[in-house]
Amino acid sequence: MVSEYLAFDLGASSGRGIIGAIEKGKISLQEIHRFENTQAQIMGHYHWDIIRLFTEMKYALSLAFKNGHRQISSLGVDTWGVDFGLVGRNNVLLGNPYCYRDARTDGMMDKVFNIVPAADIYRITGIQFMQFNTIFQLFSMVEENNPLLDIAEKLLFMPDLLNFLFTGEKVSEYSIASTSQLLNAVSKQWEPELFARLALPIDVMAEIVPPGTCVGKIMPEIMAETGAPEIDVIAPGCHDTASAIAAVPAQGKGWAYLSSGTWSLMGIEAEKPVITPASRENNFTNEGGVNGTIRFLKNIMGLWLLQSCRKNWANQGSAGDYDELLAAAAQAAPFRSIVDPDAPVFLNPPDMPEAITGYCNNTGQPAPTGKGEFVRAILESLALKYRYVIEKINSMIDEPVTTLHIVGGGSQNELLNQFAANATGLPVVAGPVEATALGNIMVQAIARGELASVNQGREIIRNSFQLKHYEPQDRNAWNDAYAKHRHLFS
Repeated sequence: MVSEYLAFDLGASSGRGIIGAIEKGKISLQEIHRFENTQAQIMGHYHWDIIRLFTEMKYALSLAFKNGHRQISSLGVDTWGVDFGLVGRNNVLLGNPYCYRDARTDGMMDKVFNIVPAADIYRITGIQFMQFNTIFQLFSMVEENNPLLDIAEKLLFMPDLLNFLFTGEKVSEYSIASTSQLLNAVSKQWEPELFARLALPIDVMAEIVPPGTCVGKIMPEIMAETGAPEIDVIAPGCHDTASAIAAVPAQGKGWAYLSSGTWSLMGIEAEKPVITPASRENNFTNEGGVNGTIRFLKNIMGLWLLQSCRKNWANQGSAGDYDELLAAAAQAAPFRSIVDPDAPVFLNPPDMPEAITGYCNNTGQPAPTGKGEFVRAILESLALKYRYVIEKINSMIDEPVTTLHIVGGGSQNELLNQFAANATGLPVVAGPVEATALGNIMVQAIARGELASVNQGREIIRNSFQLKHYEPQDRNAWNDAYAKHRHLFS
């Protein structure tokens, strides 16, 4: 009898329920339900609608069983990092979680650094500085005397909160906890020094558990509502990037990964944290991975720029589908407008095309004038930023990167994949698209004893999905473009 696993993979724009089954050395996937995830603006702040998300997940669970998937062994949840919800006395949910793009963290980094120097925080946590990290979100709540902190009993990150709603159990999985910049990178526990010096409430932090932990079983009322039997809820790599990297179909050493989507997460899999003056200067992060590994990586703004442009064009009634936009980009003139995707102006502008235009004007470049030029500018800028990050990685490790694996939804973007090969000079292996769900399912299968290791899981993934290979092209032109624009990324 084939065991099945249900992976809930939630991103900043959508969520999915996906069934995975392992049979005869291969893994198959079936999407059960896809649903939208949007930021809700309430009283001047951006929030996630956790109740609606959980309702959609329960609906997906009911659909799975109605559609004949009656051998589901377990379910697992992964989401983006840093954001959290608060639970009060008697398991009362205290409001909707804030969205990481909310402006409440504006200026908080400087305030925190006035109390605890950035060097001390990085030495302890090994996490790169981004203004929406949990440490700054929580500090902003302390600064404004947010009343929720007075009645909160537990802080739970987004996947931990959803696990709690399924099981009633309150724990924090290691990979998602590591994104907070409140975890000691070596001990893998909450760091009391940071909480004490910043007057943050350490008592609300939940027990940390490793990936593969069985959090509990779905509660009876959920069984009654969905028609599902009693099944285990297993914490995979609850940070979506941890699950995605677990599923990278790589062999041996010398490879880097790029989890490509709204964000581009680029780095290597390390056995221990890389916390050095160089890694701090380059603002690299050491996030928890699966199987005791460290994801030594850089967060890059990613396809958010393209998604935001398209949203703006849709509001004007002329979005165009992605195939049309990419075809127009392929025909546009190369290297006309290059931006740093991580410039603060691109974090959450009301009008992304206008933000790109302003950036080009401020840097003495011609601004894009049509959709194709905007899209080409974004993709070329991302590819050149990838080269910059690969250079930084190579400067901090012993053996240089020789292959780049691109996984996730962005691995379907063939133009960006080719640009990445051209810019970095590395062979690129693209796929699988559903890496996050695959990694989620893999960890569930390991926890249930169906798979022996991550390496076995990666072998099964290599045998189950067609991967696409890209070789570098037009090296002289890309080298010249990089030399001309490299200063933008420093």
